[in-house]
Amino acid sequence: MFDGLQNNTLSRAELNNEFGQALNVHYGDILVKFGDCLDASKEPLPFITDSAVVDKYKASFLQDGDIIIADTAEDSTVGKCTEIAGSEGLTLISGLHTMPCRPKEKFAPKYLGYYMNSTAYHTQLIPLMQGIKVTSISKSAMQNTNLVYPSSIDEQAKIGEYFGQLDNLITLHQRRGVIFTK
Repeated sequence: MFDGLQNNTLSRAELNNEFGQALNVHYGDILVKFGDCLDASKEPLPFITDSAVVDKYKASFLQDGDIIIADTAEDSTVGKCTEIAGSEGLTLISGLHTMPCRPKEKFAPKYLGYYMNSTAYHTQLIPLMQGIKVTSISKSAMQNTNLVYPSSIDEQAKIGEYFGQLDNLITLHQRRGVIFTK
């Protein structure tokens, strides 16, 4: 279902928050900060400053619809992913402990991000995880999972839009709760 892309191995210490040649999507941010879909045009991302590193990953620059899977975590959140959006005009590279991939066929925006983070999909990953203190999943293990999706792009779009609106509603209510508790 996917073509694999390369990820870099830069640590946070090798990234810059102010300027650089490309933006880096780090696995820790996928696990904690980003939702099912990452709008790269709105989210502050750290920079890669070394142009040699950027050139090395030129064939793996991320684009809208690509999926980045966190392959390592300290708990069962291994396999959490984010779908890229808002990448136009940006140079994005997948970072340390990630599996970036590009769907071989067209999917509606947001569908894969929401589906691949669903309990229905994540349940398939649990028996494939390895490790005790730090858990990981391999590319070969990920190949043993099944993606279920409607063949209709319109139906996929409706599902993606529904969950996107639900996320926005939850965020709105959380903000209101913060305002009222202060």
